[in-house]
Amino acid sequence: MNIKHISALLVVGVFATSCATDDPNRRAKAGAVIGAIAGAAVGNQAKNKNGKLIGAAIGGIAGYKIGQYQDAQQKELESALADELAANMIDIQRLENDVLRVNLSSEASFDVNKADLKPPFYPSLDKLAEVVARYDQTLINVIGHTDSTGDQAYNQTLSERRSGAVASYFANGGISDNRLSTEGRGETSPRADNDTAQSRRLNRRVEIDLIPVVKEE
Repeated sequence: MNIKHISALLVVGVFATSCATDDPNRRAKAGAVIGAIAGAAVGNQAKNKNGKLIGAAIGGIAGYKIGQYQDAQQKELESALADELAANMIDIQRLENDVLRVNLSSEASFDVNKADLKPPFYPSLDKLAEVVARYDQTLINVIGHTDSTGDQAYNQTLSERRSGAVASYFANGGISDNRLSTEGRGETSPRADNDTAQSRRLNRRVEIDLIPVVKEE
């Protein structure tokens, strides 16, 4: 899908439908829309157009302030999660167009083949949520990934359940639900090959993309 060629009216309609409160699949559907918007931002496509689209939903930031806003958010995340970063439980990347990506280690956050968050990981998620809650002009797209061992369909479902678990934890902790969306990519987006135990560990992860909203000008 090339977002540059989608009319604003059509995308707004899809986004509104995705966010219907009586739709049990709302978050996953929103994930498809927000994920596409995030992809466009990372690929440096139609940044202003998509900023306008979502900006109406949660206000947005003036374009020239986006870098400063994300600099501050990244600094706070790195400070709050210093222990987790040192222990390789979490890492933080700065993507193109100032999208922040927080990678959660599967070993730290989930038991093997399970989609229930490990209770010892709750304090780390609480630190993350506390910072993200203050930076409320970002959308939060949670993406689940697996390695390639096992059945592909099972891996897809597991990735969806894990991303949903993280998003639900945030929502239950007070982050506005209309900022949250989820995706499951199963084994389709590895960080490394799946030939060694180490590479498979890298591939089993949950990513949290913090997508700044550009204010309509």
